[in-house]
Amino acid sequence: MWPVRGMRAALCLLAATSPLAAQGGREHELRLPIGGTAGPLNAITDVAGVEVGHATIVQGNGKLVVGMGPVRTGVTVVHPRGKSSSDPVFGAWFTLNGNGEMTGTTWLQEGGFLEGPVAITNTHSVGVVRDAILQWQVGKPGMQPWGLPVVAETYDGGLNDINGFHVKPEHVFAALNGAKGGAVQEGAVGGGTGMVCHGFKGGIGSASRVLPREQGGYTVGVLVQCNYGARRDLRIAGVPVGEEISDLLPCYASATLPDDNPRGGRLCSAQPPGGAGEGPPEVGSIIVVVATNAPLVPHQLQRIVKRVAVGLGRQGGFGGNGSGDIFVAFSTANAGAGSGSENAKVEIVSNARISPLFNATAQATEAAITNALLAGETMTGANDFRVYAMPRDRALAAMRKYNRLP
Repeated sequence: MWPVRGMRAALCLLAATSPLAAQGGREHELRLPIGGTAGPLNAITDVAGVEVGHATIVQGNGKLVVGMGPVRTGVTVVHPRGKSSSDPVFGAWFTLNGNGEMTGTTWLQEGGFLEGPVAITNTHSVGVVRDAILQWQVGKPGMQPWGLPVVAETYDGGLNDINGFHVKPEHVFAALNGAKGGAVQEGAVGGGTGMVCHGFKGGIGSASRVLPREQGGYTVGVLVQCNYGARRDLRIAGVPVGEEISDLLPCYASATLPDDNPRGGRLCSAQPPGGAGEGPPEVGSIIVVVATNAPLVPHQLQRIVKRVAVGLGRQGGFGGNGSGDIFVAFSTANAGAGSGSENAKVEIVSNARISPLFNATAQATEAAITNALLAGETMTGANDFRVYAMPRDRALAAMRKYNRLP
């Protein structure tokens, strides 16, 4: 944990790894039957060149004082070709339900290229993150003299002092400059620090799927910031895990409820007998970033990015009215196609061979959400609001009950 403006500690966090990852607790290591073959890292960084960076802000405890905290927030960035490259990538985006924001998508749709990083933060920090990316790009070789950064958000106002505006340009610079390949830190990190997923602690998750050689051998990598879903709807590999673990609902770990309790939260000490309960209605959002090395052009990536919704639906998301379910996809193939002034020759996958990439996108999305849940650790934030980690042992027990694990 580091103070809001403590950049030395911030950079240390960027290099950290998830404790659960070190324990061998990710979906492919647990052999959850989601399907497909994970890449070596089971992360978006299995697509060569992709780099991920986080800046995490955790400060204070107890009663919420706007502007002072408690703070549980941050920013996450994805560089499609790494932070040192200014070469655009073919891209596309899709919104399943639009109660959310992703900037820069008008030009992405019109021009077909993603120019620069994708960033994810909390709802009220989109502007500062967007502006900081522009500041970071100024003067870099190969960058055009204007920019329309792609920045997306989900709402962390339960755990975090969201109206305190704690994400600052220096946090964005730390995430941009500290981004790297290799294992991706998951859970309560970066933009996912204060997020809740299906009533459990959510946040950042990542996964990948690699096609067999006869299907092209391509890799699809996914990174999610999950902050959506009702407990009762949670599925993992088809198993109704949310129905099996109906207790451990978010609650206030204080003696009295806060004055501002718009969602009708309850005290942790007042959980129903046995701990079971219906839980709050479906609210929240999810941002999904899809990367692939398959040579796809924008209209094909539009087809790919729509398949994120299939993986989300398999997990138990349905894009409720209050949810911002927004996805972006890019291909790292065809280097140089968007950076020259002459006609470019590009390679594309035949539509007759694209279906396995659809399947891989859905599988990697489901796996990434599962990894976010597996990486979650119980967190108490603003006004002592507490969100419990999904108990891994009970989730695995549910998988065995339905004969989905030995």
